[in-house]
Amino acid sequence: MTQEELDALIMSGDLDDSTDIKKNIQEHITEQNQDSNTDFMDAKNYKIEAGKKWPPPPPTDEHKVVHQLDDVTKDSEVKATQIFDQLDYINHQSDNIIKASKEIKDYLEKHQEIFEKLSKKFPQVDTFQTSLEETTAILKTLKSIDESANDCLDSSMQAMDIMQFQDIHRQKIERVINVMRALTQYMNSLFEGKIDDDKRASSATYIAGDSKDDLANEDDIEALIASFGKK
Repeated sequence: MTQEELDALIMSGDLDDSTDIKKNIQEHITEQNQDSNTDFMDAKNYKIEAGKKWPPPPPTDEHKVVHQLDDVTKDSEVKATQIFDQLDYINHQSDNIIKASKEIKDYLEKHQEIFEKLSKKFPQVDTFQTSLEETTAILKTLKSIDESANDCLDSSMQAMDIMQFQDIHRQKIERVINVMRALTQYMNSLFEGKIDDDKRASSATYIAGDSKDDLANEDDIEALIASFGKK
């Protein structure tokens, strides 16, 4: 409510009935407060949507930019380390499978050589030929296992190379954080005053010539009513 509106409201009523005047003024102020602060009343329901105008977000932890970016870099670094640990475990186990399959392959190849000689020397013995066929089939299966283990090893190594981009992204975010913090410190230094804020005089509710609609508080209303009552 502007000073002019306040004067008109008081002059239109009975000056002797200050209670009714005060009530009318307070109701008008309450309505203006509700209209002007509608978007700021519930900080919990605040959200940003594309194409929708919102007032500046409340300074909660969810809307503190640097705070959120710090959480992102911290969490991403922790998760990246865990992923690298799992990939390293896959590499180690794949390497163990390859080594074990090589030992089994050497053993089976010796048996295959023996059964080949026995089946040629004793063709009438079906057991030698059957064992030779089974050993040959197992060697083919073992070769497939060895190829799969090598594929896992190659894929895990490629995944580690891809994960290097995550570290680059983290460094970019940290660079943004450092720039933002530097700008914050610069602005704080630029607007720094010689007087502590708690020692400063409070700002006036209304100054003559203001074009902004300043709202009168309880003390202003009582003082204004009292001044009109003395006239």
